[in-house]
Amino acid sequence: MRAAWYERQGAAADVLVFGEMAAPAPGPDEVRIRVYASGVNPGDVKKRQDQFGAGMPFPRIIPHSDGAGVIDSVGGRVASSRVGERVWCFGAQSYRPFGTAAEYVVVPSEQAIPLNDTVSYEQGSCLGIPGITAHRAINVAGSVQGRTVLVQGGAGAVGQCASGLARHAGARVIATVRSDRDVAIAQRAGAHHALVTAGLSADEIVEMVRSLAPNGIDHIVEVAFHANIETDERLLEQGGSIATYATGDPTPTIPFWPLVFKNICLHFLGSDDFPIAAKTAAAFALNDALDGGWPGFEISKPLPLESVAKAHEAVEAGSVAGRVIVSP
Repeated sequence: MRAAWYERQGAAADVLVFGEMAAPAPGPDEVRIRVYASGVNPGDVKKRQDQFGAGMPFPRIIPHSDGAGVIDSVGGRVASSRVGERVWCFGAQSYRPFGTAAEYVVVPSEQAIPLNDTVSYEQGSCLGIPGITAHRAINVAGSVQGRTVLVQGGAGAVGQCASGLARHAGARVIATVRSDRDVAIAQRAGAHHALVTAGLSADEIVEMVRSLAPNGIDHIVEVAFHANIETDERLLEQGGSIATYATGDPTPTIPFWPLVFKNICLHFLGSDDFPIAAKTAAAFALNDALDGGWPGFEISKPLPLESVAKAHEAVEAGSVAGRVIVSP
């Protein structure tokens, strides 16, 4: 099969290789997917760069955890009726060496989720990491029905999913974004209100959000914990909560006593290690949202698999409007 891989970490153009290798065979509880679209996430880029300092967990890595395609082979303990099924998958390269940047990928059967005929493979390939992270971020502190949720970074991949899932679950959703163009993205995803906060002081942001939520925010989905935690504390009402999945500073300071006095709950989210039941619930909630009218992501023109280095560079630079995918 054709595949892209790396055997050392570093810059995309230096380490990513495109070539031929043997196609994988599914184990007893696995399925093999003929990949039609492979989504590129920031986490895939960071693993290749070794931003987390984990090194090379395997001698050769085919990147990308998310993808979509058609099941063409199943293991002995998987129903043969799954052959021919359109699916999207998650976790293909979580604690496993070979992800979706290839013509074929093998994943546990429960990680291959049915893909509705009305949803494109390209859309399906974007759901995994951001969608499952967003679902956990919205639900980890309990039901959001009737509550006010603030999504920090509402135009990002997780932010779009979080806005859509929170609205689908009955929340009032306020999103923060960086630009006027991002307002339309966040509102398309499901935010009731999208606020441009770039260049504003903390006092100005608090005043803007409070004008929409005078009693405070119930729950915050946070993309930049280091930068926003002090503002988040000011915005949250008593007993509120934060679910955060990213930070620009690995050792951020926090306003400890103000958080304590408000009885704020902090939830730190690492998608690779969510309970499998939470991942499965998230997967079917995403399908329900798509069936219910959530439009999903804007997607850039797919790049061919041999241009995988350019795809990684586009994600790093943020130079492309819409999600970046490669097509084997």
